[in-house]
Amino acid sequence: MSRLAASARAAAVARLDPIELSDVLAVAGLQTRTDRKYLVTPSQYERMLDQLGGRFQALEIDGIRGFRYESVYFDTALLDLFHAHRQRRRRRYKVRTRTYLDSDESMFEVKLEGRRGSTIKRRMPYAPQDRNRMTDRAREFVTDVLTQEYAMRPAPLRPTLSTAYTRSTLVDPVAGSRLTCDVDLVCTGAVGTRRHGPDLILLESKSVSGRSPAEDALAALGVRPVQLSKYCVSVALLHPHIAANRWSRLLRRHFDWTRAPLAG
Repeated sequence: MSRLAASARAAAVARLDPIELSDVLAVAGLQTRTDRKYLVTPSQYERMLDQLGGRFQALEIDGIRGFRYESVYFDTALLDLFHAHRQRRRRRYKVRTRTYLDSDESMFEVKLEGRRGSTIKRRMPYAPQDRNRMTDRAREFVTDVLTQEYAMRPAPLRPTLSTAYTRSTLVDPVAGSRLTCDVDLVCTGAVGTRRHGPDLILLESKSVSGRSPAEDALAALGVRPVQLSKYCVSVALLHPHIAANRWSRLLRRHFDWTRAPLAG
């Protein structure tokens, strides 16, 4: 499998000044934020960073700038959370564990749709050995968050799939925005089925409001945001018979996806 995107990410990030995690959290914690996502080629990525000059600093921890992530997503037996996103329901959310494999630390997270397209994230520390299941405390946490934010209770959830990828985080300390850069996406189903993402860089611009300088630079290059959820795209790749109309054009163009006919 070609890894041009991974090489371009690593080379470009290596040229930036470093920033420590404590400084990232101080200037761009952004648990409530506006997110925009972009799929870019290695060339577009390099040109964007050239345009931005020295605005960005790269998160560095113990000399590392590319961090391995693993997320385990939870859904109902009928994938109700996936379908809520597919149908653009106002009260939609995701439930997952996120493990930082390089430090062997985990978080349990609930991501919700906020007002005016914002994203709200609620999280708590989690034991890495429990990342493939929901503990009683995790179930209580989901219930508390959904009761507070949506005045609703969750349906029974179970592990559905996992995603793994490598991420670099770039920070603009002046604008207080972040840009995450993900490569080498692999999604794995509950029965071990595995699919790989394209040899592209998935950028996610995270800002408190408005459009960040990174988004302005991407617009100048003719790169438009995409509607992309790692979880929802992974469901579509692992279960090609399920309707994924919200992402079908993107899936066909970048993920070599074709919807399979229902078994009859």
